[in-house]
Amino acid sequence: MRFTRALPFIMLWAAADSACPPNQDARNITLDTLQLLDHGRCLFRSILPSDTAVKVLVCVFVVMTIISLGINGCTLFSLGSSEDLSWEPRFALLKNLIVSDVLLIVTQGPTVIYCLLQKTTLSYGAWCVTQFFLNTVCVFCTMLTITCMALERYLYVCLAIYYISILTTKRLYLIVGLTWLISVCLSAIITALLSLGHNNSLLGKPITGLLCEPDTLESHLGFPRASAVFRKVVGLVVTLLCIFSYSFSYLRMYQEARNAVQPFQQVNVRARKTVMFYCSMLLLQMLPIFLKIASDALYELEGNMAMIESLDHPEDWTSAGTLHIMLLVMLQVPPCINPLVYGLRNREVREVLPRLLWWWRRENR
Repeated sequence: MRFTRALPFIMLWAAADSACPPNQDARNITLDTLQLLDHGRCLFRSILPSDTAVKVLVCVFVVMTIISLGINGCTLFSLGSSEDLSWEPRFALLKNLIVSDVLLIVTQGPTVIYCLLQKTTLSYGAWCVTQFFLNTVCVFCTMLTITCMALERYLYVCLAIYYISILTTKRLYLIVGLTWLISVCLSAIITALLSLGHNNSLLGKPITGLLCEPDTLESHLGFPRASAVFRKVVGLVVTLLCIFSYSFSYLRMYQEARNAVQPFQQVNVRARKTVMFYCSMLLLQMLPIFLKIASDALYELEGNMAMIESLDHPEDWTSAGTLHIMLLVMLQVPPCINPLVYGLRNREVREVLPRLLWWWRRENR
């Protein structure tokens, strides 16, 4: 298999050697290219030594990418085509969440699938940095949007009298714009700090992962301390903000629902189930973030010296490779469940979908 993949480079080297006098620089360039390819495949094998696991992961990522794009696309199109829903603040925030999820899955899914099919890790270059920047923007935007959606529900339930006066159309557009502006600014600072470890000699060399997520990129650039500290502090603050806002909003809504039925000595079972459902979905959505925070904390406890020394021993990467693959799979879960949790679970959205299917059938007749 390796000989088949290397055959075009061997033929190119042979043709150049026969057409012109021996050129040591050309031979060195070709040999360096072959060495980089072999190094990328070796790193890939250290992460995924089993061909069966590779095939399973290809199927998993292809299916999850298709499902995510399909569900998000249908939900976004149904919301955009409905005049009754497009003006409501919660559905405007849902559309913002879907756009962020689609951008995330488009940059992640095809990249991971390509690496799995080629059986090599991703190379450090322009696309690697671009994908890292876009993914960071999408993660921050998703967390901020979920926070705003929880606060919007709190205003709707607990401050219904002032809801319309507080969430005007102008303020809603301002909130959506701020989620993207803050996400882009934070991601730009993280990427700029990360570029302090950039070296032209690292261009084209394979990283130790199938995706340019923070750990792999930082290890490739020599663990720039400023970028790592800023990323971890900002990520922890945004995560805590999201969890606190979500918990506060839904607990206050549950208390309001219980107070509404207290004179009748009844327990609002539906309110309790709603709170439990959304809190459990938040835990599922935040699972990749929790895993990342745990890995960051473990790294800080153990120090980076042991990690740097382990780079010379690929056989010791089993746990790190498993954690990397788990993180990649978990990152595909939120874009799949967000439209189901915040969109299709609502009766208004479910009522729009049959009209969307009817319009599609009419257009194809």
